[in-house]
Amino acid sequence: MAHQPLWMDSDLAALQDMARGFFVKECAPREEEWAQQQFVDRHTWRRAGEQGLLCLSIPEQYGGGGGSFAHEAVVAQAQAHSLTPSIGIGVHSVIVAHYILAYGTEDQKHTWLPRMASGEVIGAVAMTEPGTGSDLQAIKTRAVVDGDDYVIDGAKTFISNGFNADIVLTVCQTDKSAGARGFSLIIVETDREGFSRGRNLKKMGLHGQDTCELSFSGVRVPRANLLGAAEGQGFAQLMQQLPQERLILGVSAVATMEKAVELTVAYTKERKACGTDVAAAWHRGSASGGGCAGRPAAQYRPWRVCGRDRLRAGQSVVPSET
Repeated sequence: MAHQPLWMDSDLAALQDMARGFFVKECAPREEEWAQQQFVDRHTWRRAGEQGLLCLSIPEQYGGGGGSFAHEAVVAQAQAHSLTPSIGIGVHSVIVAHYILAYGTEDQKHTWLPRMASGEVIGAVAMTEPGTGSDLQAIKTRAVVDGDDYVIDGAKTFISNGFNADIVLTVCQTDKSAGARGFSLIIVETDREGFSRGRNLKKMGLHGQDTCELSFSGVRVPRANLLGAAEGQGFAQLMQQLPQERLILGVSAVATMEKAVELTVAYTKERKACGTDVAAAWHRGSASGGGCAGRPAAQYRPWRVCGRDRLRAGQSVVPSET
């Protein structure tokens, strides 16, 4: 698209062009296939890693791109503009990787982040449970200490990247009596005994993006897999990361709207009715006919207020913990 947002620079524009090329050449031809099988093949994840499109805002010392949220944003825009929504890069790079970066030990960071950046390891985060919806305090999945391990029992649903995931950041209840302070995030490797995947869920849209049910039946993981210095920090960790999660979803949604307007305008210029193209008739029939098409959705005030200044400064969009 001709318009560029105010925070875009030449380096970000070059990254966006490269990302768009990847999505158009490597993903677009397979979207129908992925929609049928309901997941993206692992080879494409590795190709994204080879192209440097994963974990762009993770520091280079952990195998990432060393960039900022702006780098993740232009990749999300390129993906939406290319009509290739199936590969769950946002969940993997902007959400899961940043939980590990923010709260993981050095060992956890060096173990997982380089392999996530290469596409060798795919990440998911498991919050939602059957019957709980978005009520995090109603979570029933339990993690009970047994010696040097946690033993996890419970179920999760609507988990993006769940079918392909090699690690799942799992929200567990570690102290039933502590209310919101009784939840913790624990890294669960999906090759652990007792872990299983249920059905890959059929959805109204995003058919190629794997979304499935997960089951934990006596899954034993080391206590060293806890994210954070102590138990009970999970709820606070989730609240601290949610602003960035919401912003990357907003970036993708705005880019999708931009693409929808672009395709609609192109169609109205091609479609003939009553001896003229629909766009011309529409313009004559309404003084505001070209208004929304002429203003890029990414320039609406909520986006500018939320992220523009921090993006310009190369800062994280997640507020600092106080």
